Formats: sequence, structure tokens, C-alpha cells
Amino acid sequence: MCGIAGTYRWPDGKVVTDRLTDTLAHRGPDGAGRYSHPAGDGEVHLGHRRLAIIDLSDTGAQPMVSGGLVLTYNGELYNAPELRAELVAAGVRFRGTSDTEVVLEAWRRWGTDCLPRLRGMFAFGIFDERTGELVLVRDQLGIKPLFLLRRGGGVAFASELKALAVATGGSLQVDHAALVASLLYYWVPDSRCAFREAEKLPPGSWLRCRPDGREERGRFWNLKDVAVEGQERARSGERPDLAAVVEESTRRHLLSDVPVATFLSGGLDSSYLTALAARERPGISAYTIGFRAEDARFEAMPDDLRYARQVAGRFGVDLHEIEIAPDVLDLLPQMTYHLDEPIGDPAAINTFLICSAARDAGVKVMLSGMGADELFAGYRKHLANLIALRYQRVPRPLRRGLSRAVDRLPVATARRGYRSVRFAKRFLSFADLPEETAFRRSYTMYDQDELLALLDPDLAGTVEDVLTEHADVYQDNDLDDFVNRMCLGDARMFLPGLNLTYTDRSSMAASTEVRVPYVDVEVVRAAFAVPGDRKIVGRQGKAVLKEAATSILPREIVYRPKGLFSAPLRAWMSRDLAPLVREVVHDGVLVGSGFLRRDALARMVAEDAAGQRDFSKHLWHVLTLEYWYRGATSGSGPSARSSA
Repeated sequence: MCGIAGTYRWPDGKVVTDRLTDTLAHRGPDGAGRYSHPAGDGEVHLGHRRLAIIDLSDTGAQPMVSGGLVLTYNGELYNAPELRAELVAAGVRFRGTSDTEVVLEAWRRWGTDCLPRLRGMFAFGIFDERTGELVLVRDQLGIKPLFLLRRGGGVAFASELKALAVATGGSLQVDHAALVASLLYYWVPDSRCAFREAEKLPPGSWLRCRPDGREERGRFWNLKDVAVEGQERARSGERPDLAAVVEESTRRHLLSDVPVATFLSGGLDSSYLTALAARERPGISAYTIGFRAEDARFEAMPDDLRYARQVAGRFGVDLHEIEIAPDVLDLLPQMTYHLDEPIGDPAAINTFLICSAARDAGVKVMLSGMGADELFAGYRKHLANLIALRYQRVPRPLRRGLSRAVDRLPVATARRGYRSVRFAKRFLSFADLPEETAFRRSYTMYDQDELLALLDPDLAGTVEDVLTEHADVYQDNDLDDFVNRMCLGDARMFLPGLNLTYTDRSSMAASTEVRVPYVDVEVVRAAFAVPGDRKIVGRQGKAVLKEAATSILPREIVYRPKGLFSAPLRAWMSRDLAPLVREVVHDGVLVGSGFLRRDALARMVAEDAAGQRDFSKHLWHVLTLEYWYRGATSGSGPSARSSA
């Protein structure tokens, strides 16, 4: 895993590429490389920061130059051994054992036709000295990032947005539409970018830059098509052996020349992967988190540590426990910088601390259970939306009476929070709505009126655009299965926009690679071949995955209540963060600029403090957005200037 950067036909390309590459040093502390070559009437400059995982020798160094092709590559290719064998049989001679060289030689032999054959996570730039063309590529599911910037006929690219902001000397403009989207979701969707001129290369696509200034785009993988193929497989009666698919993916994700460890929350997804990994690598290490006892009690959080210890003991795993205390909030500005864009999920801090602890112990590679909830309908919102369909059949007068009664209940007192009341209020906020609107409202931060009340009135049209974009993405499918429509929406928006993004940035901030065996092309194919009524059975989400996991895990782990890879936000907001929240509401730059309305924010703070509504997640995101905006507009973080 590495950091990649470069410029193509860009003024001062060498200087800019050096800046880009230096900004990415945390992604690759094991080595650095540069490459330059003429390209039409300009030049190409490629940079690389290396985190050595496979082939630790100099034969794995990058940018890799061989026979007129030059590759700067960030990723891991889990089917590299098979592709290598095929290429060797065709007469290719390899210098080393890296998967980088496999990608380069596969490109030489098959060009863009090699891309659907690559099984892994990757983003790369490959330059052909003979044609002067540069091609940029991003993996099928958007696990690895790739940001682009165009000026004139030139292109600059990097693994992180902050690199492009720094390298362009603070000339990028904040895109307020992206910030509106981040308020709605608490993250910036993959289709948008926090700076106007920048963009993200879409998952499963490539961009070819030619020396005459022309460009060509292509797609080599489309999740929508995979979902439709899965539906047809299900209709034909095909039942994928999910246990075998997950086991094979986990085994491939252990491919490494350095130690590998796992995240172990004690929940199903990480426990299943850890058990499978321990069978392949006896004595493997795992890392888990806990919170201060008083915070966990206030939030009524489940005792995840007990389950993590049980799994570790059963499978001979070397378990490392990390307590997250409120002093971790000193990390807020640092995390905001590393996340590149405003992301309001405190799980990013958990990931950073776990990866930092693993790195201090000499571990460079971690396995995560990320993606299972999105693909197998494991979130509460999936079950809640299914229940909502039945709730809508309840007579309207009864629904109105229930809603009024629940609205009067407090979500917390001074001593504790009431999770069941929070869930009930959340459910009733969307249970009566049409399908797409209900699904969006079940996991986003505000309804349309609330968002309009919070923002500068001039942004009303932008709010409409953001909501329309969600509707367009959600409804762009040919599935007749409600549960799988939700899974497809999550896999296209929630997974790459939030979970994969914060996992990449938080782990790479600690110079650690995180691999996601559930977010694998073969697991995804199997997931969409499972009908929704096998994913949610009764009140059990991820039912088909739980069934597969019983082959190795005890039922107590498989069927335990779902935990959260999050943080005790209500406890933090009511105690440690209260002064900071007041400062941002009264004197923050977002309020001062007019982007956010002080009166609306003050009402949220008052209602949250009174325990009438739970705005802890909303206010946490306002803090992250405030810190990001300060850095973006002052030059102290991702250097840039604001534009309305």
C-alpha cells in the first residue's frame, strides 16, 4: 500500500509532483521515487511513496520502469500468483516477486482488458513512453482513492486531496455544494469533491490522457450490472456457497511478506474474519477498542470486549485492547486534516488509534470486516425500512397517536441516555415516507426542511440538487428486490463515500494498510446472488452470513446483538465537548461566513442538552466541518480559499 502522485503536461510539473509526493509521505515511509519523461509538448512526472508489503527488496520499488512502461501503483493484487503464472507461461520473465510487476506486465499484454481480471484494491497511473499516453485507473469498488485536477490541457493526480491542495498553492475553491452534501450524509459522496476543480476518478473506471490534450474514459466494471446478474442467478435457483467464498477471500487477503493482524470488535463480521485468519495463521494478532466505563454506561453500549476476548481465547488470537478516553479529542484537528474532506464519523478516530497501536507493534497490515453490513443488509436501517412497509398498513389515527406519544419522551437524562427512545424517534421520522425518501432519511442527518433551516437561504437550490442526486442513484437499478435495492444503494454511495474513505485515510495516517475481504469482487457477486428474504429473516439482518459463520463461530457470537464501531458521542457532547460546541455555535467561521445559521444551531444544542432530541451526531459533524473549513480557508490544513 502506498501513495501515488503525478502530473501530465502541467506547468512546473516536476516541482508540483515533488510537493504532491512529499505530502503523501505518511502513506509510504519505506521509500520514495520519482520519474520524468517528455509527453507531447510537455512532460510527465510520476511520484511514489512506498509502504513495502510484498517483495520488500528494491525490485518492488516504484515508479517501476520496464520496457517502455512506467507504473506508479497503490494497492494489493490478491490474484497476483495466478496472473503471474499465466504470464510466465506466455514467456514473460519477472525480475522480482511484487504484485506491482504483475500489474505492469498484465497491462503490457492485455492493456485495459487486463482490468476486469485484477482482483484486489488499487489505484494507479501507467505511462507508455512510446505513445506518450498516461492512463489512470481505480479499482472496481472504490477501495483505493484517486483524486484528479485539470488545468488547461494538463492533469495532476494524487492519492489524497490534501496533496493537490498543497501543491497548487492554496488556489482551490471550497465547493459549498459538497459541504451541503456532507451535512446531509455526514460525509461527501464519491460523486462530489470538497474543492471545486478537483474530482474523484469513479470506481471501476479509467481515464486515458493523450499528448495532444485529448482524453478518453472507460468503465471496466459496473456494480449495477453485477447486481442484475446476481438477481438472475438467484432466479435460476443458484445458491452460492457463501462460507466458501468468504473463506477463500480471507485466505487471499492474508498474502503478505510482513505480519498481518485483524480488527476484532467482537461482532459477527470481524469475529468471522479473525477466526478464518487464525485458522490460516495460528497465533495471529488482533486489536480491539473499549471506552471508559462511565461513557459506556451513559450510552448503554454493549460489552463488546467480552465477546472479543471470547473469540480470541477460542482461536488462540493474541488480543490487544485499546481504551479510547475523551483526551483522544485532541486528535480532532489532526483527524480532520488526514480525512481530506469533512467526515463526521467518529469511527475514524477508532481506526487511527488501532492502526497506530498495531504499527507501534510492528504490524503493517490489518484485516477489517468493513462492507459486510452494506452487502448483506446488516444495518438497523435495513430492517427498519422493511418494518416500515408493514407499519404503513397500521391505521393512520393510531400512527399519529403513537408518534405524538414518542415525541414527548426524552432521549436522555443527566445520568443516562435512552437508546430505545432514540431508535423509536428515528424510526418514526421516516416510517411513513415513500421508499427512496424513507431509505435516505433512515441514515442521513436531516430532512429537507431541517437542512434548509440550518443553511444560508441562498443554498436552497443546492439542497434540492443534493437530494435529487440521491434519488437518481438509488433509483438507477433494475432490481425487484427491496432489500437488495437498499444494499446496492449502500454499495454505491455509503460504502465508497464514507466507510472505505475514512478507513483508507485513518489507516494510512498511521502508515498502515487495511484490507477488506468482504469488499471483494467475488464476495460481491455472491452477495447479490442472495435474495433479500435470505438476508433479512424475521428480525435478523445478515441472516445468510450468520448461517455461513456458524461453520466456525459459536452461536453466542454469531447471534449476539449488533454492536457499533463508533464512540459514546452523547457522553462526550454532554461533558467534554460542551464548551467547544458553544464556541463553534457562537463564534465559528461557518456561522460567521453565513453558511450555517446561528439560531438553528443554537436550537439543536438546546434540545440536545435538554434530552428531548439526540443531536450528538449532528453536532459532532458540525465540529468536524468547522475544523475542516478553518483549515481549507486559512491554509493551516488542506490549503485552499473559499468561494460561494
